[in-house]
Parts: sequence; C-alpha cells; structure tokens
Amino acid sequence: MRLHAELKAALQAAADPARAMPMQAYMRDQFVFLGVAAPQRRLAAKALLAGLKGAGGDVLLEHAQRLWQEPEREYQHVALDMLALHRRQLTPAHLPALLALARQRAWWDSVDGMAGIVGDVLQAEHKRGGDGHAHMDAALRHDDFWLRRIAMLHQLGWRADTDAAWLYDATLALAHEDEFFIRKAIGWALRDYARHAPEAVLAFASAHRQHLSALSYREALKHQPG
Repeated sequence: MRLHAELKAALQAAADPARAMPMQAYMRDQFVFLGVAAPQRRLAAKALLAGLKGAGGDVLLEHAQRLWQEPEREYQHVALDMLALHRRQLTPAHLPALLALARQRAWWDSVDGMAGIVGDVLQAEHKRGGDGHAHMDAALRHDDFWLRRIAMLHQLGWRADTDAAWLYDATLALAHEDEFFIRKAIGWALRDYARHAPEAVLAFASAHRQHLSALSYREALKHQPG
C-alpha cells in the first residue's frame, strides 16, 4: 500500500501535462498518460523499486497487478521496469501469471516489455539446464495473438543460447498469419538471431521465402550484407 502511494506521488511529481497528449496520440489513443517520458519515469521510480530486492516473485507480481489497474499508461511501464529489474526473483512457475498480466490492457509496448522479461526468465532456466521454452509452445498456439507474439519474441538477445530449430518451427507455424504484429515479430526474431548466425538465417529465409510475408522476409534480412 505504501509503495503504491509513493510510486504514484513520484510519477505525478514528474508528470508534464504538455507531453501527455502527444504520448497518447503516439499510442493511437489506446491509453491516457500522465506525461512522464521513459528516462524521467525510471529516475522517479528507481529508489522505490530498488527497495524490492529480495521481496520474492509473488510479491512482485502483486505489485505489478496493482499498478496494471491504474488508468495512466506509465504505471504499466513502471510495473514492467520493476519486473525487469528483479527478474532474477522470477521463475518459470511465475510465467502463467506474467502471461495473464500481458493480456490485460495489451498493446505492443507492454507486450514487448513482457516478452523481454519472459525471455530473461527462460534464458536463465535454460542456463540451469531446464526447459528454456516452458509455456511458449502453448503461447504459440494461443488464440490471443499477443501471446503468440511473446512466444515469437522470447528468444531475443539469446544469441548462442537460441534454439534455432524452435525459432524456425515457430516462424513456419505463424508465417501464414495476416496480423501485422505477428509478421513484424517473425522478422524481428529472425533479424535478431541473424546477428549471431547471419548465414543460417539467410539460408532459412531464402528456402522458405514463399511462406514468409514480404514484411517478415524484409525485416529478417534487413541487416544482411548485399
């Protein structure tokens, strides 16, 4: 209760009403904003979020759920900042709650932020020898395309830890979809892995060009030479 009140006071003190309408317009009027840019938001909440060290994943999720109910979008971003900062306190057991949270007030900003957190949790599990894709197979088949996007993006930044076979299978499983956010995610995921294995991604994209949308193909090879 006290933390929540202190976070609200900190963000409201940092709010710039002149920024609120442009921020809302950028997000296609999906949400209202206080008018706190990302650097100011992180600075305002930094000390308060740092105090949650050792709180445990369940407590973090309780705080996140409460912040998610606030109407202004900055509170969801603070929740994501908090979860990312204390990601080592999260385990695969928390993934259902994280994915359920991602479906609430979903848009690309919160979904992509959650994809990074989910990916960090699963990469850590992979390094421990566990299931590096726990819950992602189900998410890839979920009716909610935002969860399918999270599944597609969860290996971003994994580099040598990337399961290329899983990535390619996921790409082909979703390649038929018309949804822009899925097509973009496919291209993004392949492009990210291409930083580690450019020749492999080029070979895959070329072999399956007829299955990939023009957007996915273009994004996948965006930084390839030639």
